[in-house]
Amino acid sequence: MASDIDRVVRASKRLEGALERRFGATGRGLHEKISSVEGELDAGVVRDLRFVATIRNKLLHEADYKRIDDRKAFRERYERAARAVEGRGGLKWMVVAAVLALLLVGIAVMWWVVAK
Repeated sequence: MASDIDRVVRASKRLEGALERRFGATGRGLHEKISSVEGELDAGVVRDLRFVATIRNKLLHEADYKRIDDRKAFRERYERAARAVEGRGGLKWMVVAAVLALLLVGIAVMWWVVAK
């Protein structure tokens, strides 16, 4: 079973990578990367990302902080943030996909009509 430190470091690295790839985030750590693209993210997503970054920093840098106090809350906020920054499950992306699908159908219909 993974330790809290392992779990949090892996989560942070995944979020950092997604922020870099998808949004072009820059900075030395998760907090800096969040700040570099904060304007492109929903406020709730920013709160979840900062929560993960804060827990990570506490676990790694505070001697008296030994474990995640509420693992369930951490997991839920991490997963919600990961879905948002990785582009999975967002309504905005479903709308974009639907518009693209309709556009492709329209092109196919126009091609079919012209080809007749």
